[in-house]
Amino acid sequence: MQQKFVSNSQESTRMFKSNFLELFSKIHFVTPLILFVPVVVFFIYKSIFVFHLGVLPIILLIPTGIFVWSLTEYLMHRFLFHYHPTSTFGKRLHFIFHGVHHDYPNDAKRLVMAPAVSIPLAFLYYFLFRFLIGEQFVAPFFSGFVAGYLFYDMSHYAIHHFQFKNGLWMKIKKHHMVHHYQDHDNGYGVSSKFWDIIFRTDFKNQQANNK
Repeated sequence: MQQKFVSNSQESTRMFKSNFLELFSKIHFVTPLILFVPVVVFFIYKSIFVFHLGVLPIILLIPTGIFVWSLTEYLMHRFLFHYHPTSTFGKRLHFIFHGVHHDYPNDAKRLVMAPAVSIPLAFLYYFLFRFLIGEQFVAPFFSGFVAGYLFYDMSHYAIHHFQFKNGLWMKIKKHHMVHHYQDHDNGYGVSSKFWDIIFRTDFKNQQANNK
């Protein structure tokens, strides 16, 4: 993704001529919590009281869902959000989805995923996982998957707007800031750099390869 402009302030830019569409392009950071915390609770409830799953499958499938989300986060960021379109329409769509965030990284209203994107994706992933592992097991798995997504969205907001004193969070913030300001072709993990290490897109790996 070629960057020609990066704002260091909390300014924003208009994305749509329509005031109606423009309104829905700005999302308060608590919106994902309002929408998806009930989803997590609902599927945990179904796991226990509808499907009567035991403790072991629940405590195994919830972390598995979180783990699968972490890979999904990495793959979406690397191959979808950083796809290089060539058509005018493709470039416009890319700017709406992710380019605007790289140009205006401190815009507080465009840091979490818009419901117009997150809700359809949630349905898509739910039916995909239900097809793969069945309706019973998908309940705890999907609660973990959605919880992982919420952790990602809240982490992303915090990385851009909070000053961390904890060593781990400072490292996570530094990793993402390097992605924004120095090397946006690497460092695709936001809530963790685990998959960057696995797939050798961590900045240390790239520095070693360039020597």
